[in-house]
Formats: sequence, structure tokens, C-alpha cells
Amino acid sequence: MLKLIYTFLILFFFIFQNILADEYFLTLRNDIVNLRNGPSFEYPIKLFYKKKYLPVLVQDKSENFRKIRDHENNTGWIHISQLSKKKAAIVINDDTNIYSKNTIYSKPTAVSKVGKLLLIKKCKDNWCKILSKDINGWVKKKYLWGRIE
Repeated sequence: MLKLIYTFLILFFFIFQNILADEYFLTLRNDIVNLRNGPSFEYPIKLFYKKKYLPVLVQDKSENFRKIRDHENNTGWIHISQLSKKKAAIVINDDTNIYSKNTIYSKPTAVSKVGKLLLIKKCKDNWCKILSKDINGWVKKKYLWGRIE
């Protein structure tokens, strides 16, 4: 009986791990992207995104459409032609310091607010080198939501 329980737990662990591994981040390719209620052009538009490179979490797929979730928990379907593999993230912590180097002991170069869109140049350990119109530096990964691998 104990063997059966262990086998079930191991099987459950691998199935659960595969479900989580199916989610991945992409970004919006264009300045205006439609989020639809379903996976075809026949479904009505739920909302418009007006921010290029906004990160979205892909949760499911149906032919050429991907079901996504954004940083505000909006969900819906987007055509794959509107998605990109460009790395970007949203700041999720208010007054997040941006440093000149990837250590808290370096000089802070800026402070970012919640919702700021940052392009990711590269990531090392717990830090990401970011770029924005007016900001350049390093941010801790734990303050970012998006494609930071």
C-alpha cells in the first residue's frame, strides 16, 4: 500500500510539474494588439493593448491563437503573429531601485514605479540588466514580472 501511495505521489509531482512548465512568457509585437474572448477572429475583442513589448504569460494554445494572462490578470486569446520573443518585464514593486551594477552596494541610478515597462538585455543570478527610454541599469529579478530568464 505504501508503494502505491509513493508511486501516486511521484506521478502527481511529474504531471503537476509538466503543467507548470507549459506556461511561458512572450511580449506583444505591435503597438496595438487585440485580446479576444476566444481562439479565432470570429470572437469579439475583449480589450486593446496599446503597449509594444508588454509581457504576457502564455497559458494555452489553439491552432494559431495563444491564451494569455497579463500582469493585471486579464486573460484572453491573441493571434501568434502579434507575439514576440523579445525579453521585457513590468516592475511590480513601488519605488524599485535601479543600480549601476548588479549589487545593492553600487550606486542607485534611478527609482522605478509599479507598472514601468523595462526591456531586458540580460540576466545574471538574481539580477537583470534593463533598458528603458529614460532608465539604464540593474534590477533585482524579484521586483519584475515577465520574461527574465
